[in-house]
Amino acid sequence: MVRYSVRGGAINGLYFYPKAVQERAYEIGLTDRETVKKQCKRFMTLFYIVMLSALVLIIAVWNRVTDFKNAYLQALLFLEVMNIYDGVVIDKLWVGHSKFWILKGTEDIPFVQTWAQVVKKRSFLALIWVVGTLIVAGLAVLVSTMINWQR
Repeated sequence: MVRYSVRGGAINGLYFYPKAVQERAYEIGLTDRETVKKQCKRFMTLFYIVMLSALVLIIAVWNRVTDFKNAYLQALLFLEVMNIYDGVVIDKLWVGHSKFWILKGTEDIPFVQTWAQVVKKRSFLALIWVVGTLIVAGLAVLVSTMINWQR
């Protein structure tokens, strides 16, 4: 989904960049705040809907989980693995080693997170997922229950 969102160039994903890069992009006229704000809202809304739906359907339909404990554990595992994958593979490898993400005029500003930043961010998100997974598990059990009513 990220690749699709930046299909017209990395500037279309400016909301992923640190504030310093964003500010420079505005200063040199690569884009404007309103455009970035709209792009961010559009992408994040669609991203969360797709990811939540996919996760709930994987647990409820594909894995046929009907109890909350198993739904919670599967969702937590999925989200924590995704969290680590996002930090290491996407942030450090793809973004860190691809010229695609370098915006003309901002080359002097670091935009790839350091390992310390990745660990800090991913540790914080790991704690968030412990709580957020309650919602995913509840939805998965609800969907699973609704499907079982249909049989």
